[in-house]
Amino acid sequence: MKVEIFSDVACPWCYIGHVRFAEAAERFRAKGGAVEVTMRPYQLDPGASADGEPLYDVLERKFGADPREISGRVLGFAEESGLEMDFARAISTNTFEAHRLIEVATRQGRGEEMADRLFRAYFAEGRNVADPGVLAELAAETGVEDTGEGADEVREQIDRARSLGVTGVPLFLFEGQFAVSGAQPVDAFAAALDEVAARTGQTPIVRLGAPADGCADDSCAL
Repeated sequence: MKVEIFSDVACPWCYIGHVRFAEAAERFRAKGGAVEVTMRPYQLDPGASADGEPLYDVLERKFGADPREISGRVLGFAEESGLEMDFARAISTNTFEAHRLIEVATRQGRGEEMADRLFRAYFAEGRNVADPGVLAELAAETGVEDTGEGADEVREQIDRARSLGVTGVPLFLFEGQFAVSGAQPVDAFAAALDEVAARTGQTPIVRLGAPADGCADDSCAL
């Protein structure tokens, strides 16, 4: 099953949803299903400066309230999901180059890992994920060779998100036609995977009883 995840590195709910969906996908795989995840870009603030500024300053300017009070709910859910988030350290910045790096990593089979590393750098480590030096370091840590490519693809996918009517993230698009929005609970993502599998004829085989001797494609337990 192909699943596209539209998200932004600067979105805390995207980070939470990313982790919750990963757990649901592992449950689905454990039942014999196959899930292929592709990270897709979305920018909540495409006009943000790459220089970066403290996230709390941006939130206060945007919402006109004490950001420490309004961030309590999302931080609570992050803790429940086992995630560290430190808004006091976070640097609000332009995320285009981070998305470009995820696109490069996707071509190398490491898109999910690269996204996870960027989320952690942004929300837990106070790193400016628009800084070329930071991105080079994170790519090396993740085993990604940054070829410098991917910008055109990121723009195309951002335009595609708009054409699909995506106005908020995270959004999980199953098989190009079934959408689930928001950082749903793990059980909800698991149910969505099962439902899409049933609708598209991809329901995993349910194995009954304990494993016993048999033959695989190229060997037999003689």
